[in-house]
Amino acid sequence: MSSAVGKSDRMTPTERKAAVALASLYALRMLGMFLILPVFALYAQHLDGATPFLTGLAIGIYGLVQACLQIPFGMLSDRIGRKRVIIAGLVIFAVGSVVAALADSILWVIIGRAIQGAGAIPAAVMALAADLSREEHRTKVMAVIGVSIGITFALAMVLGPILNAWVGVTGIFWITAGLAIGGILITRFVIPQPVHSRLHRDAEPVPVLFKRVLSDRQLLRLNFGILMLHVLLTATFLAVPLALKDDAGLPVALHWELYLPALVLSMVAVIPFIILAEKYRRMKPVFLGAILALCLTELGLLDIHDSALGIGILLFAFFTSFNLLEATLPSLIAKMAPPDAKGTAMGVYSSTQFLGAFIGGALGGWLHGVFGLDGIFAGAALAALLWFLVAYTMKNPRYLSSYLLNVGSVSEAEAQHIAIGLTRVRGVAEAVVIAADGVAYLKVDQHALDEAALREFSAVEV
Repeated sequence: MSSAVGKSDRMTPTERKAAVALASLYALRMLGMFLILPVFALYAQHLDGATPFLTGLAIGIYGLVQACLQIPFGMLSDRIGRKRVIIAGLVIFAVGSVVAALADSILWVIIGRAIQGAGAIPAAVMALAADLSREEHRTKVMAVIGVSIGITFALAMVLGPILNAWVGVTGIFWITAGLAIGGILITRFVIPQPVHSRLHRDAEPVPVLFKRVLSDRQLLRLNFGILMLHVLLTATFLAVPLALKDDAGLPVALHWELYLPALVLSMVAVIPFIILAEKYRRMKPVFLGAILALCLTELGLLDIHDSALGIGILLFAFFTSFNLLEATLPSLIAKMAPPDAKGTAMGVYSSTQFLGAFIGGALGGWLHGVFGLDGIFAGAALAALLWFLVAYTMKNPRYLSSYLLNVGSVSEAEAQHIAIGLTRVRGVAEAVVIAADGVAYLKVDQHALDEAALREFSAVEV
């Protein structure tokens, strides 16, 4: 077979355009979801019928609906087209935003947030990203989308309090509806139309693989981890805005001045830990250390949430740990998932993440109503400790990366023969060749990989 060199080594203009456009689409939608996180608990106090529990439910309800619908929407996009599902999801999201903007009671905000969650497009976006990228460049496209999510979260934490001072939370919901419309325009006019749409095992869930993924104890530990991480995030930001305003006496309009340095410094602080985990292969100790740091941060907030400076320092520690874990968990999923089931593993992981947001909101709201702010911070510390105990039993990961290789149109017998040959290449730990896909799904050690030998199996033309 020909060597996968030359033109295959670089992304095409279409792939670059797709990466940027899809990242922008994802960022606009996630910005709309994150903007209310640092301000909603303060706003909800003035809504008819509001209680601490219903406030938490309003923040988290979108996660429950999205967790239930995102995989089905992704599968639906296989049948009726990616863009149709994405545009329909954005329309639903915009409608939910308008309902929340017009709401004068907590009940209608909950309904609006639930409708927002019903616009569950993440799986369809990832499937479209796979349609628009070749196997050898798909990781790059997904990485661009991933980076956009991280930047969007940081931007929302700063912009939320600023926009709240200018237009209020009602205005933020209207802005969110506008962002959804912007996403529709990007989908319709900017994102390229894929030539072919098909199932991509590296980017989409495959129904027949659910049992295999859900019975893997290592993956279940990681799914529990992302659930707990977003439980902690949502519950903590039910409490922190209230603590800053009521206990520390910091005006709401100035909250961003505390969030901004904490976020920026945390993005710098996380870099050496990522290098230590990946380059020096100390993933498990770094992972456990970050969870323990979250536990200690919550205990710190329990003790000194009446000091703006103290909260700021603890938020720096929180964001550093959160960003490190948010980056590490998908890496661990990729390392531990079977080579041909990465998309299924990531689909379950993503749904569990959204479920965590729901549990964090509902549980945090209940704790607030019964025990006050101290109850939220104490409950979060206990949740982090439980996560630490579960994660402690995790096996040390193999330091392997997912690798896709286009092998072209082959028969089942040829696929088996290619798989055997691939496992003999230095640096290849696992190889599964799916004849129907024309793709080899590999787990490789990048430090030891003989790429020249691997490319001999590629069907990509020079």
